[in-house]
Amino acid sequence: MKKESITLGLLLTNLLIAFLGIGLVIPVMPRLMNELHISGTVVGYMVATFAMAQLLISPLSGRWVDTFGRKKMIVVGLIIFSSSEFLFGIGQTLPVLFASRILGGISAAFIMPAVTAFIADITTMETRSKALGFMSAAISTGFILGPGVGGFLATHGTRVPFFFAGGLALFAAIFSFIALREPERYQEAVAEDVTKPGLKRIFARHYFIVFIIILILSFGLASFESIFSLFVDHKFGFTPKDIAIIITGGGLVGAVAQVVLFDKLARTIGEKRLIFFCLIFSSILVFLTTFVQSYFSVLAVTMIIFVGFDLIRPAATSYLSKIAGNEQGFVGGMNSMFTSIGNVFGPIIGGALFDVDVDYPFYFGAFVLLLGAVLNYLWIKRTPSFRPNI
Repeated sequence: MKKESITLGLLLTNLLIAFLGIGLVIPVMPRLMNELHISGTVVGYMVATFAMAQLLISPLSGRWVDTFGRKKMIVVGLIIFSSSEFLFGIGQTLPVLFASRILGGISAAFIMPAVTAFIADITTMETRSKALGFMSAAISTGFILGPGVGGFLATHGTRVPFFFAGGLALFAAIFSFIALREPERYQEAVAEDVTKPGLKRIFARHYFIVFIIILILSFGLASFESIFSLFVDHKFGFTPKDIAIIITGGGLVGAVAQVVLFDKLARTIGEKRLIFFCLIFSSILVFLTTFVQSYFSVLAVTMIIFVGFDLIRPAATSYLSKIAGNEQGFVGGMNSMFTSIGNVFGPIIGGALFDVDVDYPFYFGAFVLLLGAVLNYLWIKRTPSFRPNI
């Protein structure tokens, strides 16, 4: 148990470093947009390119995680991510920036299924929810610290955060190669439908409905998250420092909720119901974002929104992990793929709507999240025999 705790700690440290690198660049995107004269639509396409690359690679990477091992995929993914950040830092033209986002998407497709499968290998059914909650908290903490550090680094140059992020990711790759050990793939017995081989497993009854909810969730969230910094920049004239403070505050509250609340809520009401309530909660607050006016009201609403967002993600991942059995890599890859599909089209639509009216992406995001809540409710009603942990 002590060895597993140390391994989990090392894994979470690497995740923290990687997502710190991602969070670093968030506050400088509006300034970069102005420097290169990029429209909201182009920013949406840029985010969507990242997600498209992740979408195309995820089905393969999920298999590779099971075939080549968790550690190798994490190390290679971090190296690719480092390269993408350095490339973005030196890029002066749109083709170079888009190439950087493609590499970034490939790195995400490598890292996330491997990390999720790694955690599933070193935990039991009883401890997995807590471990996945810690995983999400590590990711959120990276986003918490990243924008704050990025806002500070941006005072020394718009491109400095990208170079710093690349260096952090390279350090994380070296650290992972030295410190992590490939886990033993122990799985508890899970009832499985083995009649559908390969990618046809996507349509297995116990997987498919969850994947569709993940798709709707990521679609709505992406239309909100990808445009948020542009929204507060154009509507309120917020500086990179202001954006950093808002995202850092929201991420901090979300991370605390993941550590303090997630495991208790997952055990008490189950992942399905937790996802449902958080979808309703998030939909209402995303809609209310368009009505706030002052700096502190934007800060307060955003901080609360992050609680809902940061509880939904580990709930879906935890549920899938518990029903995946010996298909952890496959399920992690499919989770990543369906997330990517939403991340492709959410920013594109959000960016186009932003160019029409700055509030429209949030109306759209709220509607899609509400649609996800309705689907989730129907899913719960179809499985009346409620088991708290599943």
